[in-house]
Amino acid sequence: MRLLNVETFRLEEFFGIDPPPYVILSHTWGKDDEEVSHRDFLDGKLDLPATRPIKLSGCCQQAQDDGYHYVWIDTCCIDKTNSVELQEAINSMFRWYREAQICYAYLADVPAGHDPEDPESAFSSSRWFIRGWTLQELLASLNLRFYDSD
Repeated sequence: MRLLNVETFRLEEFFGIDPPPYVILSHTWGKDDEEVSHRDFLDGKLDLPATRPIKLSGCCQQAQDDGYHYVWIDTCCIDKTNSVELQEAINSMFRWYREAQICYAYLADVPAGHDPEDPESAFSSSRWFIRGWTLQELLASLNLRFYDSD
């Protein structure tokens, strides 16, 4: 398992050993240029805070606020160019979500100020609720928190 250190903004590997406590991000993918890849970290494209997308920096900040040093985000913690690693990650996904201390569900299509109890709100019609992978993440997570686009 590879985790993002929220203080150093570096990926750290925990293969063959138990990982430290971590939080995990559940989200729907945006356009390719909006997502951060494992390669982006290796290439140093995110070394400057100004180059980090809000989804990534917001997740790391929330993890720090909650007292955690590590976060797992699929887009950057999995090397998708390595087919063996990708398959192992897919097979481990449920367990990783189950073992996370907190799962942050980021609803990028829900604006700030929504009323989640209103059946007509953007919250209830978020695409997060209709994606296959997010169903598994919803079921696996023991502590789930929802966040809007703000």
